[in-house]
Amino acid sequence: MLYFFQEDGLAQAAQEAEPVVEEKTLSLFDLFLSGGIGGQVIILILFILLFAAIYIYFERLFAIKAASETDSNFMNQIKDSVLHGNIESARIRCAQANSPVARLTAKGLDRIGSPLEDINTAIENAGRLEVYKLEKNVSVLATIAGAAPMIGFLGTVIGMVIAFHELATSSGQAEMGALAEGIYTAMTTTVAGLIVGIIAYIGYNHLVVKTDKVVHQMEATAVDFLDLLNEPV
Repeated sequence: MLYFFQEDGLAQAAQEAEPVVEEKTLSLFDLFLSGGIGGQVIILILFILLFAAIYIYFERLFAIKAASETDSNFMNQIKDSVLHGNIESARIRCAQANSPVARLTAKGLDRIGSPLEDINTAIENAGRLEVYKLEKNVSVLATIAGAAPMIGFLGTVIGMVIAFHELATSSGQAEMGALAEGIYTAMTTTVAGLIVGIIAYIGYNHLVVKTDKVVHQMEATAVDFLDLLNEPV
């Protein structure tokens, strides 16, 4: 019986002697801060680009959404006013709508009485201006989508230069902490650059799709208006 008590005591002592291994967790914020001064500067630049990308995306999204909101009965009202010779009423309806489609229609109404080709040219020119307004700053989003990964790769190069510089100046006996700082800089900036680039790229393509829908609405309206002018009275 004494033998068993001694065996249990030895087992318990062995368990107590085992070192306790604490699990270390590294948050994303701590990971970015571990990249040294070079990595922090690169990540700060990428954070500014991310903020700009998000701002441009939502600002353009709301603007394009507002531009796409058109009364489904708008063209019927314009057609009814034009066929009854009430051009001024049609102009007032366009001013009330205040949308790209309405502004194109108003431009065509202002040219009534001119040759059909001149009316078509005026509507096309007005359409180009409307598309330019819709695409305002969208090109900046595309630039961020392309520049952010390259800035991240720049941080990668800087981090590797730091790591190899530590090896070169220490005759191959560099401290692991110094090497880790360079490697952290290389890895964290790459991750941050890719994240910003992906977000900007997805936002850019989404805005392009939304803009194309509004352009299609304007083209359909222009065709309907020209067909209206061609109808026999």
